[in-house]
Amino acid sequence: MLVVGAGLSGIDAAYRIQTGSPDRRFAVFEAREAIGGTWDLFRYPGIRSDSDMTTLGFPFHPWREDRAIAAGGDISSYIRQTAQHYGLDRHVRFRHRVVAANWSSEDAAWTVDYEVEGRPGRLTCGFLFFCSGYYDYAEGHAPRWPGMDRFTGQVVHPQFWPEGLDVARRRIVVIGSGATAVTLVPALVAQGAAHVTMLQRSPSYIVSVPGMDRRGRALRKWLPRRVADAAIRWKNIATSIAAYTIARRFPAQFKRMIARDQQRLLGPDFDMAHLTPRYQPWDQRLCLVPDNDLFEALKSGAAAIVTDTVERFTPDGLRLVSGATLPADLVVTATGLKLRMLGGATLSVDGVAVQPGDRMLYKGALLEGVPNFAFAVGYTNASWTLKCDLTARFVSRLLNRMRRRGYVSVRAEAGQGVRGDEPMLDLQSGYIERAAEMLPRQGRKAPWRVHQNYARDLLAFRTARLQDGVLRFETARQKGRAA
Repeated sequence: MLVVGAGLSGIDAAYRIQTGSPDRRFAVFEAREAIGGTWDLFRYPGIRSDSDMTTLGFPFHPWREDRAIAAGGDISSYIRQTAQHYGLDRHVRFRHRVVAANWSSEDAAWTVDYEVEGRPGRLTCGFLFFCSGYYDYAEGHAPRWPGMDRFTGQVVHPQFWPEGLDVARRRIVVIGSGATAVTLVPALVAQGAAHVTMLQRSPSYIVSVPGMDRRGRALRKWLPRRVADAAIRWKNIATSIAAYTIARRFPAQFKRMIARDQQRLLGPDFDMAHLTPRYQPWDQRLCLVPDNDLFEALKSGAAAIVTDTVERFTPDGLRLVSGATLPADLVVTATGLKLRMLGGATLSVDGVAVQPGDRMLYKGALLEGVPNFAFAVGYTNASWTLKCDLTARFVSRLLNRMRRRGYVSVRAEAGQGVRGDEPMLDLQSGYIERAAEMLPRQGRKAPWRVHQNYARDLLAFRTARLQDGVLRFETARQKGRAA
């Protein structure tokens, strides 16, 4: 078995295979030179989790630090330490980039082509599990504006933050209003920037959360360790499900609640138009800021929000469509990410190319019509790892059934009347809309719908019968008769 990717989902998958399906030999291919995935790649100031660590962390190796919102470097270290603790790092092959995979029905096996520092390699495996996420690690979304070549300052994309970049006493404009921008602004202020402006075309929902989980600390004080781990995890899962449900069912009330909290933190003189989005809560992800850090930076005057659009760069800053100008020594283009399915690898079955955007996802885990293939993708409204861990355990369950019954392959086949055309990610964020055509689709009903609810998915993954009329298992004898 081959697992592709050594980030959160890849290490989780490796653990579930090692412990749940110990008869399987497996390797983990990682295109980069380190374990950690996104959390090892991104190094911009202030990089941190966008959900609480007790649910973003591994359920089998709980996060026990007091900080609920953790720094990127701490998350990367936690992933590496987990891999080392369980001996998973011994299975990781670094600088191995998968470029193509072809399933052979005759052989009931995948032939995987990969590169190691530019040198080609090939192997075969019985099952392929992609845990490479959907971000393009080689390129971010970076629009070009007129006059950029005349700008005398520096332009930086957060995905490729220069090591040792000194921001002290510099006038900085951060273009963007998403999670990266709201993270960068207070961090740059803390590093001594002369002033930081967050330039946004339109506002996002920004919610302050405690950086420390005080209730979790109390539970750890009074309960046995394992009981406390489970209690804190389920407390946070229930809280996120409840908040999402309330936001979607009562959006007007939810918006008023956010606005009241923001006005309280910023004072009566702050122009709330800069924090009033045009869309409903959870049409895009909410931006979380720990311990009011962004609001404190705005209130102090060290940072500001400007809602406008870039017309062009000038030698010493930006000219906006409104006619206003923003002086800048450094411009940070926090304009979003690019999506890239399967890390850029191509997929085929018996030589026929598979386009993920033309296929549906079975339970958000298996790609329609592709044998012995799974794909890990997290929730949009909760922690990434919650769903990825469910998928990994489901794959282990599939493998065990195949071993017991002598099956050599399994695939999900859609029946009549279930096909839909919605992308698997239900957000209106720019980076998702730009890549909508390449994303697998959702069907009209279960098991082809992607639910954004951990409790519901947990029940479906654990209790639903595998012989459900959608999964097609095949033995070596059946394969031979078909041939």
